[in-house]
Amino acid sequence: MGGTIALLVSQGHSVTLIDMTTGEPTPFGSPEVRSGEAAAAAQILGVSRVPLGLVNREVIYGLSARHKLAAQYRRLRPDILFIPYPQDAHPDHRQVTQIAEDARFDAKLTKSTIPGEPYHPPRVIYYFCSHLRFNFPASFSVDISAQMDIKVSAIKCYKSQFETGRSDPEQWRILHQIRSVNSYFGSTIKRSFAEPFYVLESLGFSGFHDLIL
Repeated sequence: MGGTIALLVSQGHSVTLIDMTTGEPTPFGSPEVRSGEAAAAAQILGVSRVPLGLVNREVIYGLSARHKLAAQYRRLRPDILFIPYPQDAHPDHRQVTQIAEDARFDAKLTKSTIPGEPYHPPRVIYYFCSHLRFNFPASFSVDISAQMDIKVSAIKCYKSQFETGRSDPEQWRILHQIRSVNSYFGSTIKRSFAEPFYVLESLGFSGFHDLIL
């Protein structure tokens, strides 16, 4: 959802990325390399980052992880939480979704040991990870035509994941896949590029002036 992040920033919103893990180990990365790549991508997108400190490949749903994240909700007090769609090939992603959903509930509890003042983020929106191999059941899509190049530039910061150790065809295929998915969802709303999202809770509108027709 890098395009949507760039769009939100351009509209004056404050966006914070919570890095649940360092993303390591991977075949061609290291904690130091990945941290530098993430910082470069965040600078391009215009966002801040918070490390949560969970262990990559070993993310386990539990009270400790929930309360660590709930403490960040209380500190940041976000209007919207963007979290991974519940069905995912990566076990960490599925665990993160559960942690993020229940941390939202935990964050509002009184008489708890969670640091900060109780707070309940009003809205949860699910994004789809790029490696999913099924038709996304999108509830709505966001026009990112003007932000697509920014999104690609941010992705290219992760050279250890998309460039190092890969042949030119492999590098091309990854970016082609991302562009293709965003192009497809753009076509569903008569735009060049769009990112799909899913919601469980009803969305409310105070008007239709921003609705793409």
